[in-house]
Amino acid sequence: MSDLRGEKMRITSIRLSNFRSYDELIFEPSEGLNIIVGPNAAGKTNILEAIFLSALGRSHRTGRDIELINRKYHGAYINIELKSGSGRHNIELRLRDNEHKAIRIDGQKLKRMGELMGVLNVVMFSPEDLSIVKSSPLERRRFMDMELCQLRPTYFYRLQQYNAALKQRSGLLKAAFPSPPDPMQLSAWDERLAALGGDIMMVRDAFLRELGDLACEMHGRITDDNEELYVYYKPNAPFSGEAPAAAVHSALSCSHEEDIRRGYTTRGPHRDDIGIKLNGEEVRIFGSQGQQRTAALSIKLSELALMQREKGEFPVLLLDDVLSELDCDRQKALLSDAFNCQCFLTATSLEGLEELENISAYECYAGKLTRII
Repeated sequence: MSDLRGEKMRITSIRLSNFRSYDELIFEPSEGLNIIVGPNAAGKTNILEAIFLSALGRSHRTGRDIELINRKYHGAYINIELKSGSGRHNIELRLRDNEHKAIRIDGQKLKRMGELMGVLNVVMFSPEDLSIVKSSPLERRRFMDMELCQLRPTYFYRLQQYNAALKQRSGLLKAAFPSPPDPMQLSAWDERLAALGGDIMMVRDAFLRELGDLACEMHGRITDDNEELYVYYKPNAPFSGEAPAAAVHSALSCSHEEDIRRGYTTRGPHRDDIGIKLNGEEVRIFGSQGQQRTAALSIKLSELALMQREKGEFPVLLLDDVLSELDCDRQKALLSDAFNCQCFLTATSLEGLEELENISAYECYAGKLTRII
């Protein structure tokens, strides 16, 4: 593995008001490993959720902003100050009942959500991520899209445009069902989806080639080269030998009859997947639980290396109660790379962690955070 030392993005202050379980929280984390301990439901994950929300504009746990507001109040506030290679920045989010969230960067209100992408870069690792190799294609696409939206804001806009066009095409099919829709309108949406989908597929293909190389290298390091991991792109409209846009257009044209019968769009990048093989076999089908977890760990850690390579600095790493799911060797591999980043790690206790060097530890209880190391 190449040398992963380098500059790192750092959060210097977190302020929460009426967010989830917190009436008020002011937290000034250290630049290294910040361990947040406490019993289940104490509010540890809420802090990580606020960071994730500030990076990507959405929660990793819910699509309903109203659920983020403390039930005693009608609004919530998040303020994060950070240092990065581009200087110091401030991110503010205001949430109100039945209103769209308001986001400001350095005091300026966002006109488009894409302006948030890349200001605060994060990689999050939770117990759910350990099942990425055996979960649905939807979860693997979500993993891919979250990374790419941070790395390339233009991808975020293309994805938005594609999803809007997909909604229109599927709406056309549904409205006409069970009769065929207007062929001219259907053809027009085929052209639009093909153009946008081709761009998305090219970016995904390049991303997974690079991520796959890093994941293979990372996996070899964790397993002492006893296993070979292969991560690759599985486009729903294969484009070997032709342009991606042409492949999407062909797939859409060929699926007209099926789409009309079902009432929605059955082909395209919205049905892409990621292939994950270990020693030539599908990990999802043939891998043991330990092998599946190791493959997921290798993929997530490769995100750190890729982000550092692309951005010139490490992202903030969020580890939500994952150590209990990993054995000692895999914990060691994860923590060795965590020290390259500013890291926020949640756990139910400090057992096995108190001997680590240069850590800061905090106890989370009843909406309060108290430093204990």
